[in-house]
Amino acid sequence: MHLNSLTALTLVAPASALIRFGCSQLVVERLDPLVTPGLNPSPHLHQIIGGNAFNVTMDPASGDIAEKATCTTCQFSEDLSNYWTAVLFFRARNGSYHRVPQIPNVGFDGQQGGMTVYYMQDGLANYQQTSKVTAFKTGFRMLIGEAAYRAKKDANRFRQITYTCLQDIGTRFPETMHLPKEPCQAGIMANVRFPTCWDGKNLDSPDHMSHMSYPETGTFENGGPCPTSHPVRVPQLMYETIWDTSKFNDKELWPEDRSQPFVWSMDDSTGYGSHGDYMFGWKGDSLQRAMDSPCYVNCPTLKTQSIDAMNKCSVPTVVDENFDGCE
Repeated sequence: MHLNSLTALTLVAPASALIRFGCSQLVVERLDPLVTPGLNPSPHLHQIIGGNAFNVTMDPASGDIAEKATCTTCQFSEDLSNYWTAVLFFRARNGSYHRVPQIPNVGFDGQQGGMTVYYMQDGLANYQQTSKVTAFKTGFRMLIGEAAYRAKKDANRFRQITYTCLQDIGTRFPETMHLPKEPCQAGIMANVRFPTCWDGKNLDSPDHMSHMSYPETGTFENGGPCPTSHPVRVPQLMYETIWDTSKFNDKELWPEDRSQPFVWSMDDSTGYGSHGDYMFGWKGDSLQRAMDSPCYVNCPTLKTQSIDAMNKCSVPTVVDENFDGCE
């Protein structure tokens, strides 16, 4: 979707809710308390946003992270959830790796890195957002994507993990499943969309995915029904992360064979291993209230904090390592 289309949508009075908000960087760290809880360091580097209760273990038995966190890097101060993805690197011709910086999305000038998060009741094309959804519950967590995948035939399992080669900050299409193969003028946007059907029982599952499902037929965007095994329709959670690849666009820096030089922190240069992790941490019923309210992009039922406050929330790094300019 182009920027002018998103602006036009904000002029339409919705019947229900879609919220879009920025979250600054909390920490860049080689920890993954969802997939490898307690392991320090985890197998690959992540960039994390959200509440400062984030830690190496995050045992669900230890209590509600919304009660443990004292601040959040997200715009809505009642959202103390944690959201994370892998980290993108540039592999230079001389073999060195350089972390690609993250930049704010449209409308979030001043935000330090981080991502943009959406909770949607219907696809963006449905201006009225008429569907009803059940918000995630305390202790809920999920994963989408597989870090080990390197082929499209495998990644096809996940319907909506994509990339947008930005010609300007408002570019929203086309989307590809692989990392762009040519320089992108304004950077690369990594898009992660989660399934929208829940089994209604389990807050997690051994693979962190089986308690969730895609619609039985059709898609979230066209209102496809949930399967009987996963009958509860939840908001579509979506991440947008803008990686500022522009300073690496000189092809003289690229490998001599001119192959695509960007690589995820799990050593994936195809893009098919992209994945996203989520741990729910909204205070009380604040997310359900928002989903039941006529919110669109912003939401008067939620408490909003300043970008300065978002930027001030952080946690200290646990793993002492240099991950910039390494070989």
